[in-house]
Amino acid sequence: MHHTNPFDLGWLDPQVAPVLLVVIVLAVLCTAVLFCCGVVAYLRRRSTRYLLITIVLGLLLVRSLVGLCTVFGIVPMSAHHLLEHGIDVSIAVLVLYAVYRSGPGAERTQFETDGN
Repeated sequence: MHHTNPFDLGWLDPQVAPVLLVVIVLAVLCTAVLFCCGVVAYLRRRSTRYLLITIVLGLLLVRSLVGLCTVFGIVPMSAHHLLEHGIDVSIAVLVLYAVYRSGPGAERTQFETDGN
């Protein structure tokens, strides 16, 4: 595995590299905070809906980490695209499933009904 300097990548303009690095690091930090909030919410509610949202937040964190690893040359650009688009599809499917589960006729416990 060949690690590179994010300021010395062929596909990235050196003038844009610092901005890209800052944006991706902020994305990783923010999605990590969101994921932790999701875990806390799931542990408090223990419902399938909260579990699905926590998984989606975890996938967003993984997506940001893939971007960061790509900037440092750990993940090749071809794998980057496959991973990120695969994660995008997974996120979309999980969000739609969470919406479907919470629609009319969905089973809810008394706790979920009062807690929403």
